[in-house]
Amino acid sequence: MKAKTRKLILIIGLLVFSYNSYSQTNTDSIQKKKVDTSMVKMDKKLKFGCGFGLNFVGGTNISISPNLTYNVSNKVAFGFGVQWNYLDLKDIQSTTSYGANTVFQFRPSQKILTLLEFAQLRVSTKSEINDSERNFWDSALFVGAGYNITKKISVGAKYNFLYKEDESIYSSPIIPFVNISF
Repeated sequence: MKAKTRKLILIIGLLVFSYNSYSQTNTDSIQKKKVDTSMVKMDKKLKFGCGFGLNFVGGTNISISPNLTYNVSNKVAFGFGVQWNYLDLKDIQSTTSYGANTVFQFRPSQKILTLLEFAQLRVSTKSEINDSERNFWDSALFVGAGYNITKKISVGAKYNFLYKEDESIYSSPIIPFVNISF
């Protein structure tokens, strides 16, 4: 009888101990999941991206624009970035510019992206016709639309409302873009 009582006490003790250990493990894993989930949400709010564009209408225009955006909601985001552009009109002039930009994005759906962007650029132009150099500031106000291929890649085009044919650094008022976010 004593042997059966000892076995019963041992089994009950193991069950109680196992239950307490199991409960603590579940509580710990739930707490960790809560922390991990909040960290994921923070990552989704702030995104680093890099835009680049190529345009061959009237010359060669290459632009690179790393940016940082903050998602206010699933539909609205705003941010800022730096920008570098190179324009070459064969046998006429070459232009290099750098500056900063601010951007506002609105996504009416998961696949469609619209944007409003303002850029202020320092421009350095070298003319091959009269062998001269010119430095000045140029502003651009873009309105554009794009298509989100994935959550991280979007392609589209933007139109510069401040474009002046003889004074702008851009070869065309329409600039195609590709943006990749991380």
